[in-house]
Amino acid sequence: MVHSPDVIAELTADHREVDELFARIEDTMPGTAERKELADRLTIELVRHAVAEEEHLYPAVREYLENGDALADKELADHGRVEQLLKDLEATDAGDLAFTRILVHLKTEVFAHVKDEEDNLFVRLREGCHPFVLESLGEKVRHAKKTAPTRPHPAVPANKLLAPGVGLVDRVRDFVTGRGK
Repeated sequence: MVHSPDVIAELTADHREVDELFARIEDTMPGTAERKELADRLTIELVRHAVAEEEHLYPAVREYLENGDALADKELADHGRVEQLLKDLEATDAGDLAFTRILVHLKTEVFAHVKDEEDNLFVRLREGCHPFVLESLGEKVRHAKKTAPTRPHPAVPANKLLAPGVGLVDRVRDFVTGRGK
């Protein structure tokens, strides 16, 4: 019997992909179109990842973990800060010095969030959830990422952001503009 990766393996793989994108951005000359394209790819991955977590992971944290509401609320606050930084980055020209400043702030926020998830939240999930639940959540997260928005929408309430129309509109915009290729 083949087991699909559970939610922890899925999200950890996303974290490593984000690490790689940050490294590639840092290795790219400031102000270039390539740097902006990599930042767009980073944004797409972070938004899709965050939406999937908000739709499936954090409700499970609330349900299965002691003090789950407080844990989920903290993670959502982290996401809010990251999403605003992504929106700021999207609105900033790659040649502007603010672009690099926002990237540094974004990396700091994302790395702190990832470390907390991997060192604390994921450990507690592994201890508090049956492997079947974790595998089921992994499948739901994989599916959610396919339909999730690809652009930051910090002013949109989470329940509206999870509606399929927002993700579809973002993906159409990306296709038309060539963003994220």
